[in-house]
Amino acid sequence: MGRYGDLDYPKLTKTGFLLGVSLFALGALGEFVGATLYGSLPGWENVLFTDLEILGILLGLLSPFVFGIVLPLTE
Repeated sequence: MGRYGDLDYPKLTKTGFLLGVSLFALGALGEFVGATLYGSLPGWENVLFTDLEILGILLGLLSPFVFGIVLPLTE
């Protein structure tokens, strides 16, 4: 058992990255499809889709760094 418990770093890295890509894709497709079907979207929907894109990018970039590099090296 390691310092942070029994974590499966490769699985956490892949899952976090795929979740980030999924959030980004959901935000981008939501904005594109919403604007195509309904024209101008309300402000809260634009904010929601933009936040999904930002969170997806951050999660997709930080998950491999944290779970793939930093935590295994500190154990």
